[in-house]
Amino acid sequence: MNEYVAIFFTHSGAIKFNRNCKANNIECELMPVPRQLSSNCGIGAKFRFHEDIMDIIDDEIEKVFIIENGKYRLIYSE
Repeated sequence: MNEYVAIFFTHSGAIKFNRNCKANNIECELMPVPRQLSSNCGIGAKFRFHEDIMDIIDDEIEKVFIIENGKYRLIYSE
């Protein structure tokens, strides 16, 4: 299962995403966004997902990074 960090345009978008993940049994936790990824909203979501990431992308998400060997790789950008 892959681990990701999603960055949002707004705090409310991050909270909504977290609720949706929990409702769909997707492991997710809100966290401060690492500065190297963004300085916008400041809140992100770290989650684990094993299906196509595009299935959970919504209009609140600005970027999604996959975590590989402790490094972030951009896989989606609005």
